[in-house]
Amino acid sequence: MLEEADRWLSSRSWSVADRPLHHILAAKQRSGQSVSVVLPALNEEETVGEIVAIIAHDLVRQVPLVDEIVVVDSGSTDRTSEVAAAAGARVVHRDEILPRIPAVPGKGEVLWRSLLVTSGDIVCFIDADLKEFSSDFVSGIVGPLLTDPGVDLVKAMYDRPLAGAAGQGGRVTELMARPLLNMHWPQLAGFVQPLGGEYAARRSLLEQLPFPVGYGVELGMLVDALHLVGLDALAQVDVGVRKHRHQDGQALGRMSAAIYRTAQLRLARGHLVRPSLTQFERGEDGFEPRTYSVDTEERPPMVEIAEYATRKVA
Repeated sequence: MLEEADRWLSSRSWSVADRPLHHILAAKQRSGQSVSVVLPALNEEETVGEIVAIIAHDLVRQVPLVDEIVVVDSGSTDRTSEVAAAAGARVVHRDEILPRIPAVPGKGEVLWRSLLVTSGDIVCFIDADLKEFSSDFVSGIVGPLLTDPGVDLVKAMYDRPLAGAAGQGGRVTELMARPLLNMHWPQLAGFVQPLGGEYAARRSLLEQLPFPVGYGVELGMLVDALHLVGLDALAQVDVGVRKHRHQDGQALGRMSAAIYRTAQLRLARGHLVRPSLTQFERGEDGFEPRTYSVDTEERPPMVEIAEYATRKVA
């Protein structure tokens, strides 16, 4: 491993137990910083309610660490919005945020728009499909931001089991993201879960970053944050085990293509020869091609959006 990444791994990797909750709360009260938790959600009625309820109980009512819980619904056709609201979240629909710019499908799109409907100095993103959720996911990654002014972005790290096998859940991470980072951005080689959806950052950083609209958002954010604030402003915290719904191989292929495209843009900002991916499924007459477009759009830093600037002045 690159010497700098090895040094970072020992100095910027922590466990959730390293910062007891009462220490984190005391740091929050001293600094006066506010914390927003954002859950991007699409058809997650089975899990979103429990996640919101645990955060509300543990980190709003019992300990006042979190100031707002916002679920951004990106077009669910189930009861995601109703379940989330009943559990204690403020629910905002993606298309209602910044209607001047038509929304496009994608996780990164939802995260980008969430900056306009949250107010926290620290914004914590949590995926809405987690099972057996613990509020440590939130307090663990928010903690370093409240206790260490030199930290700007914190990723959660965890084991990701697949079908009962430990460490086998991060297939796109191991087959696509980790090789890309090790070869092209070796300073980031120490991140255990570079694509994980649980991370927190200062608003002052997030508002300066472009957001890939799709699955490339996590890799893009890490790379751009590295260049903007440097390696020592990035950190990770071990929060245990992450259990969630796993995608099939075809979906993982599309995710990998989006991540590769995000890396390609950051390596060269070059021309995309073919921003699409063809996969194959067996049909009645043999294998049939299915071609999917790869996300080729990014949203600009939020500080460049007039509505955001107006909100900050107000």
